[in-house]
Amino acid sequence: MREIRSRKDKSYDPTEPTRVWLDEDNTPDGIVRSLTIVLNTGGCRWARAGGCTMCGYVAESVEGGTVAHEDLLTQIDATLEHERDNADEPAEQVKIYTSGSFLDEREVPAETRQAIASAFADRERIVVESLPDFVDRGKIADFTDEGLETDVAVGLETATDRVRRDCVNKYFEFADFEEAAAEVRAADAAAEDASVGVKAYLLLKPPFLSESEAIEDMKRSIRRCAGVDGCHTVSMNPTNVQKYTEVEQLYFEDGYRPPWLWSVAEVLESTADEDVIVVSDPVGHGSDRGPHNCGECDDRVQKAIKDFNLRQDPSVFEQVSCECELTWEAVVERETGYNLPLAR
Repeated sequence: MREIRSRKDKSYDPTEPTRVWLDEDNTPDGIVRSLTIVLNTGGCRWARAGGCTMCGYVAESVEGGTVAHEDLLTQIDATLEHERDNADEPAEQVKIYTSGSFLDEREVPAETRQAIASAFADRERIVVESLPDFVDRGKIADFTDEGLETDVAVGLETATDRVRRDCVNKYFEFADFEEAAAEVRAADAAAEDASVGVKAYLLLKPPFLSESEAIEDMKRSIRRCAGVDGCHTVSMNPTNVQKYTEVEQLYFEDGYRPPWLWSVAEVLESTADEDVIVVSDPVGHGSDRGPHNCGECDDRVQKAIKDFNLRQDPSVFEQVSCECELTWEAVVERETGYNLPLAR
């Protein structure tokens, strides 16, 4: 994977965020408007060592492994300018992602983290993403001290350690996620003016799993996350084919197909009764490199998924149908690890 990543030939401006957008999200406080920022940092520490089989975000990072404090704050200024130009009023929630871990001080120094907390002190809620290693109650306090409801988003990918290790190539175990959740609970107990919770990010259909294996792994993973105290939201991310990844190499060799949107609907419908908010945002839906069905029904199913995200009502999926469901059912029944992908 280090060799695959070395093929990257594009450079990035350290003063410009990788991506910024406005949307709505379902939170423990209800549906809120969100400002989402992907900061351009020096990249994920794990990705520079090889990293996860599906993740190409490190390819969008600044070369050299570090971005200066002043440049990161310039990115925040650019984000706020984007919001002013595209929204009538500031969003209640801010979600901050990087190419790796926002709480890793090699990526985002402590002074930058504290300055960002101060910059968004007028908002209601903030989400920061981190691997379990870097979750620390002292770092979280930078946000709760500003009165911000704070969620720590952890890229768990799956509750099955073997799948995480052998299919995703991620180094930690579910027990580490539980320890991070315990640290979040300690931060919540110490916070006087705000609450702290966990948002688990799961990956639907990493490489080497058949469609049925991927579906069952997600159902088990969501239920297991729901049982972790403090974890109030699970975001299920269907795998998409990103550049400079092992998944892309498999895709070009006809060894990988992104999950069906019907699989996303199946998981959401089957886990709707769990005591946790479950959402999904299929990136690149309807394209060959993203989660897709037959091409005719993709937008309708995607709309139902977005509707479910906000309402948590599984009946939305009763309103969409297509002949390609029969093909998907055959794939779920017959595809195995040695004949995948059974259909493109």
